[in-house]
Amino acid sequence: MSTTTIRLPEDLKVRVAEAAKRSGTTTHAFILDAIAEKTKQEGLRAAFDAVAEDRYARIVATGQTIPWQEMRSYLEEHLAGKEAKRPAARKLAR
Repeated sequence: MSTTTIRLPEDLKVRVAEAAKRSGTTTHAFILDAIAEKTKQEGLRAAFDAVAEDRYARIVATGQTIPWQEMRSYLEEHLAGKEAKRPAARKLAR
């Protein structure tokens, strides 16, 4: 384990200490948990962005997509437990 120094503005330092006390942990543990949570969130965001970029590249390459209204209807039926036919991707007219 290594040591890293962070300088916190006084008001943030007080808020962190209060939040740590409320959560029943030390300030150090609270800061470590916050850093771990933020790091995990950023990893999830990066994965989401990668999927979005891949899907967009596929749309650009093929020119095929599903109109929002068709996808929305499918999702609503699927979530309602109804048997729903998944819409097929196709080139859209401009």
